[in-house]
Amino acid sequence: MNIKKNRLETESIPKLLAEFSIPAIIGMLVNAIYNIVDRIFIGNDPELGSLGLAAASITYPVTLVLLAFALMVGVGGSTRFSISLGRKETEKAKFFLGNGVTLAIVAGLLFMILGNIFIEPILRILGASNAVLPYATDYLSVILFGAVFQSVAMALNNFSRADGNPRNSMISMMIGAGFNIVFDYIFIVQLGWGMKGAAYATIGGQFLSMVWQLVYFLGPKANIQLVVKNMKLKAAYVKDILTTGVPAFLLQIANSVLNIVINASLVAYGGDIAISVAGIITSATTLIIMMVSGLVQGLQPIISYNTGAERIDRVKEALKTGSIIGGIISTTGFLLFQFFPVFVISLFNQEPEVVSLGIKAIRIWTIAFPLVGIQIVWASYFQAVGKVQLASFLNLARQIIFLIPLVLILSPIFGLYGIYSAVPIAEFLAFIVTFIFLKSQFKRSQHVL
Repeated sequence: MNIKKNRLETESIPKLLAEFSIPAIIGMLVNAIYNIVDRIFIGNDPELGSLGLAAASITYPVTLVLLAFALMVGVGGSTRFSISLGRKETEKAKFFLGNGVTLAIVAGLLFMILGNIFIEPILRILGASNAVLPYATDYLSVILFGAVFQSVAMALNNFSRADGNPRNSMISMMIGAGFNIVFDYIFIVQLGWGMKGAAYATIGGQFLSMVWQLVYFLGPKANIQLVVKNMKLKAAYVKDILTTGVPAFLLQIANSVLNIVINASLVAYGGDIAISVAGIITSATTLIIMMVSGLVQGLQPIISYNTGAERIDRVKEALKTGSIIGGIISTTGFLLFQFFPVFVISLFNQEPEVVSLGIKAIRIWTIAFPLVGIQIVWASYFQAVGKVQLASFLNLARQIIFLIPLVLILSPIFGLYGIYSAVPIAEFLAFIVTFIFLKSQFKRSQHVL
């Protein structure tokens, strides 16, 4: 096991980054299909259309909250897992894995119970109109029952990469998303189950993804196996997992709050059509951001391990390489959205009003998109090296500190276009702030970028 782990300390950074990030990127792309494929099937269904898309957008903040808890456990636990392995503390790594799985199960159960109890008030708060509410209720009521599946699968995908097997994580997500597509076709197109069919397809895929990961960690192929005795919660491990995972948690919570604020503004200035368009843009841009997230997930164990091994030279090299690749990914997305907006919007819905507004909106929304990939990589560095508070601040900078105030200021002045313009302005400001902190960090450690 140590020979395999020592590769993180000795092998070339580009080779390691390719080996760890490519499967993670593919896996995250496939994982993005959970959201995107549902919306494509919903938007193109004659009985659902733009109202179905609006319902999916309304429920999105709720799924982001669940994702926040899953990532807090998965990213926090796997980061501590990697650092422990770098320090040759194998027993600690075993407890971080066991406690992480237990926390994921608890989070999923609590989310399922509380979400179903308060489902209608939640949807009303999120801005569901009378026309959209039945669609949103049908979708969310089913999604909530799969909360444990998503939480455990997401957490174990992070641990799988940290365990030195990014390919297994990729396969897990490909299984889940692949069956999601098949189930969407069966439940929506063939059986006509509507919004509930889309939701059943999603949780069905998540269940299979979870099963795949459990089989891996309970079997002999895992370097660190999941053992029941290590699943008993211990305060010290729980604290380390949750505090380290706070940045990832806050990022998703910020996304949820952001979606709530934007949806409220969209309802006020554009109605259900505007929410449908925003849902399409969010799905499309998420596809690119998921690729960067995959890059970051592959980068994280390399940085974390070498931080534990005190190989700062390799940490710096990994960050530089990751920054370049992150910029290339987000710039590719920028070119797609700017030059082929009709294709992107029409993929989800072909109603003339949706396409017309969507073309204008997506071009404004993504003006600063080339900076996004770099900023995400830079911000993730602080989490990978254990600087939790700074990572939390940088993850919140774009959504909470900049974007929400800008939406609230610009929307009364410019209406819908004020909302769209707020996004690139916030992304530019977050990029500048993150660069300043990163430059300062490396100067203090006498490792200038």
